[in-house]
Amino acid sequence: MTLARLEAFIAVVEEGTVSAAGRRLYLSQPAVSQTVNTLERQLGVQLLLRSNTGVRTTAAGMALLSEARAILTRHDQLVRTVMAAAVDSSGVIRLGIPDELPAGLLRAVARFATDHPGMRVIPRHLPMTAQLDNLRRGNLDVSLMREHPAGNEFDTMLVARENLGILLAGELAAKLSGPDGIRLNSLAGLRWIGLPRSGSPAWYDELAATLRSHGIDTGNHTDGETFVIPSVTLTALSAGQAFAFASQEWSQPLPETVVWRRLADYPVVRRTWAVWPAESRNRDVAQLIAAFDWCPTDPA
Repeated sequence: MTLARLEAFIAVVEEGTVSAAGRRLYLSQPAVSQTVNTLERQLGVQLLLRSNTGVRTTAAGMALLSEARAILTRHDQLVRTVMAAAVDSSGVIRLGIPDELPAGLLRAVARFATDHPGMRVIPRHLPMTAQLDNLRRGNLDVSLMREHPAGNEFDTMLVARENLGILLAGELAAKLSGPDGIRLNSLAGLRWIGLPRSGSPAWYDELAATLRSHGIDTGNHTDGETFVIPSVTLTALSAGQAFAFASQEWSQPLPETVVWRRLADYPVVRRTWAVWPAESRNRDVAQLIAAFDWCPTDPA
């Protein structure tokens, strides 16, 4: 039961409709509805009475509302306490980023910039090894990474978890799709178009191992079929002999010949961690970290 879910529930109750809550939270209406539905499934009770004119809370919903507000108030107090202990503030955050950021993290950074107009976030696109090196050298303040660094040198927080689907040619997708999506082993014989292993070695190896366990040849080359330019990737996919992993919130426009499809049973989960030096006392970094939603370590 994350802070983001409690915040969404409070917004729905206070705004009176799911659509108004979505506008308040910068989220889509389906995303807010799914969040509240997830809360009801977790608790095993109905929290809201829904109608064409809006929502009303049940007795259980009123009880949760009171506790949720108390939890968020305590969280805000905790953040203020932590930030007060941080002594450094430069007004600039140097942020290392991977090849692609989840939409939720982009929204969090955008909200942070809006809420802190005097702060500048300078993003730097770097592979993981370079991010770690720059964090050690003091050239980066915080990084977003696909894998958890080893040891106690850095503090970390899991900030995103995505069930990945695949991009492939539309005609091919029509042949392979079932009622629950495309099964990974049905992609045997197709080329995997991946990102360079140097960007995040452990994440790349995890993908390759998952593919091999489903009977898919990942090739003999170190980085698979790697195309870092989206237009080149989409051209290769259009040919109908390849596939690529992607979030449903794929940021690039898709040509008519390429589609996104979910993977049955969600066998591929991509995680993103916020990483910063353990000895950091930078107040700006503390504020940015507080802007991200914490994710539980175990899959939902």
